[in-house]
Amino acid sequence: MIDGAGRKINYLRLSVTDLCNLRCQYCMPEAGVKKFGHGETLRFNEILRIVETLSQMGIDKVRITGGEPLVKKGIISLIETINKMDGIKELVMTTNGQRLEEMAESLKDAGICRINVSLDSLNPEKYASITRGGDLEKVLRGIRKAKEVGMTPIKLNVVLIGDFNDDEIVDFVELTRNDDMEVRFIELMPVGEVASWSERNFMTGESVLEEVPELEAIEKEDRSSPADYYRLPHGKGKVGIIRPITCKFCSACNRIRLTSDGKLRYCLHSNHELDLKVVMDDHGDIMKAVEEYISLKPAEHHLEHHQYVTRSMFGIGG
Repeated sequence: MIDGAGRKINYLRLSVTDLCNLRCQYCMPEAGVKKFGHGETLRFNEILRIVETLSQMGIDKVRITGGEPLVKKGIISLIETINKMDGIKELVMTTNGQRLEEMAESLKDAGICRINVSLDSLNPEKYASITRGGDLEKVLRGIRKAKEVGMTPIKLNVVLIGDFNDDEIVDFVELTRNDDMEVRFIELMPVGEVASWSERNFMTGESVLEEVPELEAIEKEDRSSPADYYRLPHGKGKVGIIRPITCKFCSACNRIRLTSDGKLRYCLHSNHELDLKVVMDDHGDIMKAVEEYISLKPAEHHLEHHQYVTRSMFGIGG
């Protein structure tokens, strides 16, 4: 599958739910969200039909996301079925880790080969504050269990938040010194109804290099990765910096997103969507509709001009 800018699209980020067991301040309002009605969300058979079609079009990597995917009833069965599809070579997941310890073994057996864990603080009180109630110790136990069952290397996704975790950059980097772990610092993105909060708390990815000047740049193993990579001298793990605001990586973009209510999105930072639920309800040709839509994928986003998406991150998928 080739988009309008000539890029090969082979990576699907599949959101299975907009629900989450946390209320992170940069993601959703404190009161939570109005969940989709039963008829609005994709049923499992619809998800599988879409993923099967996309695999025939060249998608070979699928990342399961949410909301929080581990709160989705039947998630293990869904993963098992996707894992058996011809053409799917890599099946991974992003989670907040709150239920990871209890589900890690089942996830591995079902076909998840690697886990990304969202973790914005190593301080229990600060973690509970930013997530509005999360338990850091549960996350750490989940990470240990994921390592134990072989879902490695573990990747930690750390959103850079000014006046919150800027004093923890060194601590996060130190995790990579003696452990084959990847810590990825991500610039805070102004998405949805918390865009103004994100702008107020924004800090650049360059802050990591200023804080830890001994980090050494290393070559990317995967050109399509949004991160630039670094390593401590003699460190076992890697440090990634993802700069969607200050340093675009659109030219190497190879991904599309499917929301839990059936909207295909060719760019996180665009409001343009293709409603595949409508296509299926109208007995349309999914493959043809996707081909036409992907041909419109723009060469780059325009966040630098404050062209923000209106839909919140939990509704799009992490």
